Amino acid sequence: MNLIEESFENKNEKKKSKATTIILIAIILIVLIIIGISTYLVYIQKTALRVLLNGQESEQFKQLLRIEENGVVYFPIKEVASYFDYESYNGEYGNKSEDQSKCYVQGDYEIANFSLNSNEIYKVNLEDNNENYESVYIKEPVKAINGVLYASSEAIEEAFNVSFEYDQKNNRIYVYTLPYLVEVYNSKVINYGYTGISDVFANQKALIEGIIIVKNEKEKYGVIDNSGNTILEDKYDDILFLENTGDFLVTDNNKKGILSKTRETKVEVIYDDIKLMDMESELYLVKKDNKYGVIDFNGNIKIHIENDQIGIDTASFEKNDLKSSYILADNLIPVKKGQYWGLFDKKGKKIVDYKYDNLGCTTVNNRSELSLLIIPNYNAIVVGKDKKYTLINSAGEELFGMVADSIYMTIDAEEKNYYISFQGNQINAIEFMDSIGMGTNSNNRSNSKNNEQNQQSTNNEQDSQESSDQEGQYNNNQNANEENREDESNEGNEEQINEQNIEQNEEENNSQQYSEDDSQENE
Repeated sequence: MNLIEESFENKNEKKKSKATTIILIAIILIVLIIIGISTYLVYIQKTALRVLLNGQESEQFKQLLRIEENGVVYFPIKEVASYFDYESYNGEYGNKSEDQSKCYVQGDYEIANFSLNSNEIYKVNLEDNNENYESVYIKEPVKAINGVLYASSEAIEEAFNVSFEYDQKNNRIYVYTLPYLVEVYNSKVINYGYTGISDVFANQKALIEGIIIVKNEKEKYGVIDNSGNTILEDKYDDILFLENTGDFLVTDNNKKGILSKTRETKVEVIYDDIKLMDMESELYLVKKDNKYGVIDFNGNIKIHIENDQIGIDTASFEKNDLKSSYILADNLIPVKKGQYWGLFDKKGKKIVDYKYDNLGCTTVNNRSELSLLIIPNYNAIVVGKDKKYTLINSAGEELFGMVADSIYMTIDAEEKNYYISFQGNQINAIEFMDSIGMGTNSNNRSNSKNNEQNQQSTNNEQDSQESSDQEGQYNNNQNANEENREDESNEGNEEQINEQNIEQNEEENNSQQYSEDDSQENE
C-alpha cells in the first residue's frame, strides 16, 4: 500500500468516526427531548386542575366553573343544581315568575333564594311550618354572565349544603354532597363505638363543618369531631345543631338548653322549648310552663315569659312576602297576651301595649282581595279591633282612626297594590301614605322612648311628644279613635282617610284637594 492510499484510508476512517459521533449525539439529544417532553406532559397532567365530585373526577362538572382574575370560583346556579339533586326556578320561592334576575333552588328539606348583585341568600327550612327565612351573607355578590346567574363557590356551598376543599399543592378541587358525607360518616362512627349518626337534616349539615352528632345503643346523643374526639358526651335525650351559631340545643329530661363546642352552658337547661328567632339580634324564643318569652344568646331575658303567643302565622299571609313570623317592619316583635296583641322592639322595649285583637286583615270580599299584614317599603302594619282596621308605623303610631272595614292587597300582572276599604269605598293605601309623608325616603323610623320624635310630611313638619309619654298617648288616641269615625271625599274622585285625633297635619297637594266631614258616634 502506498502512501497515497494510506492517506485516503485514514481520512475515510476519520469521516466515519465523526459521522458516528454526530449520530450518537443526535440520538442522545432526541432521547433527552423525548424524556423532557414526556416529563413535561406528566407534569402538566399532574398539575392541571382536576375537579372530583364525591370522589369521582367529573370533566362536565369542571366545565361549569368559571375562575375570575381574583381567584374566585363561580358556578351557574341553575345548571349546577342538578348535580346536587336540587330543582331550580326563576323568581322567588312562593312567587314563581319569569324574572331572570332572581332564582331559587329547592331540595328535599331546604330552599335557597338568589338575587342579582346581592350578597345575601335567603334560605327556608321546609320542615319549619312558619317557613321563616334565614339570611346568609356571602363575600362575593351574585352576578350575571351572558344573562345567566352565577354564584361563588362560597354561595354554592351555603345554598346546596356541599363541602368544597381545594388542594393547592396538587391543584385539586374536591366537592362532597351532604348525602355522600352521611353515607361515609355513618360507616366511620361505627368504628368509634357508636350505632350511627343523627338522621335529622340540621344535624347532618354539621358534617360539612367536621362535626358529627352521634347516637349510642341506648339512643342517647353526643357530639364528636371527624377524628373521633368527644365534644359533648353521649348522654342527652336529643341534640340539635344550630348552624348559625355553631352551638348545640340539648334536651335532657324534657328540658332544653344551649351548650357551646367548648361545653360552656350558654342557656340553662330549664326550658320546655327554644327556637332561634332572629340571628342578627341574637334572640331566642323560649317556652316555659306553656308561656312564651324572648332571651338573648347568653340567656338574658328580653321579654318576660308570660305571654300566650309570640310571632304570627305567616301561612295566613302567603302572598305578603314575609321573611319572618317573629320580626315585623325590621324591628317589631308581635306578642299576644290573652286576647290582645302588643308589639315590642328587638331590645325588649314595649312599643305598643296589648290592645289589638288582630294583627293583619284576613277579611276579604272576593278572590281578588288577598289577606294583608304589612305593606313593604313603608313598614306599615295592619292592626284591627272590633272588626275595624287601621295602619300603624314602625313607631307604633296609628296613621288614621280604627275605621277601615278591611285593608287588603291585590296582584295584577305580578304587580302588587294595596287598598283601604272604608264605607264601601276603596282608597289606594300607597297614595294615602305618600300624602302624609310615609314614602320610602321619609323619616319613618322608631326612636327610643326617651327621645323626641320628628315626623315630616311633604311640606309640613311637626314635633311629636316625648317618647316617655307615647305609651299613654297611644291609649288616649285609641279611646278617642273608637268614638270617632271620619268620612272623606276628594273632589278629584280620589278618597282619603283622615282622623280627628291623629298627631299629623295633612298638606294640601297641588293635584288634590281634600275636604273633611267629621262625625262622632257614641259607643
